[in-house]
Amino acid sequence: MSSPDLRVLVVEDDPLTASLHGEYVRRVPGFAVVGTAHTRRDAVAFLLPDGPRARPGTQPPADLVLMDMNLPDGHGLAICRMLRAAGAGIDVLAITAATELPVVREAIALGVVQYLIKPFGFAAFEEKLHAYAAFRAALITGDGDGITTQDAVDAALTRLRGTNAAAGSAAGDAPAPSSAPPSSAPSTLPKGLSEGTLSQVAELLAASAEPLSAAEVHAGTGISRVTARRYLEYLATVGRVEKEPRYGTPGRPEMGYRWHP
Repeated sequence: MSSPDLRVLVVEDDPLTASLHGEYVRRVPGFAVVGTAHTRRDAVAFLLPDGPRARPGTQPPADLVLMDMNLPDGHGLAICRMLRAAGAGIDVLAITAATELPVVREAIALGVVQYLIKPFGFAAFEEKLHAYAAFRAALITGDGDGITTQDAVDAALTRLRGTNAAAGSAAGDAPAPSSAPPSSAPSTLPKGLSEGTLSQVAELLAASAEPLSAAEVHAGTGISRVTARRYLEYLATVGRVEKEPRYGTPGRPEMGYRWHP
């Protein structure tokens, strides 16, 4: 009998980015999105529906929170503090552009199990989720008595911090192949473009059923609109995307870019 999917709450103030993160979750086997919150208030209401103390013996509403740290009505760390104080038993994967060491240190101190810095592509995201799934699987004992061993704890922490390959092995399956698209870029990119960012833009386009504009790529990756347009135009030049003008809005039509497999 297969294990139930791990339930994920997406906490992100930008609707487009939240939608992208939700789509990323759906592409990883063993995970399911149970909700989306755009504010600290909505996230707390979802995660702690019974108030500041979790009810003993009841299942929490989510297993994992994909937590944006900068929310319009507060900081993601405030939610982490409330979860810990409530004894909610809900894990947090921080997804943020915040790289200040005090924030990172406090996140770790509050039990954040993974930290993913924007911008990132699907491959990095998938690796974090596989590692988290392996971490949880390694802490499940076969005796059902709630007792673990030093070896089991060490193995779980190794899988949490390990690679995608290690995660797949821990779960008893071969590592899931990444569905990220190849960049099909020549070995030498134009000046100012990087392979890493190009891969992120390509993965974002490939994950979308609709063409994306430079503004939407900016929201999904964190790079500027001008930079996003440069990467999109480059991908169009090498034949990896198709350009589609968008009409229906006043002024100059907006250009959309659709991934071409």
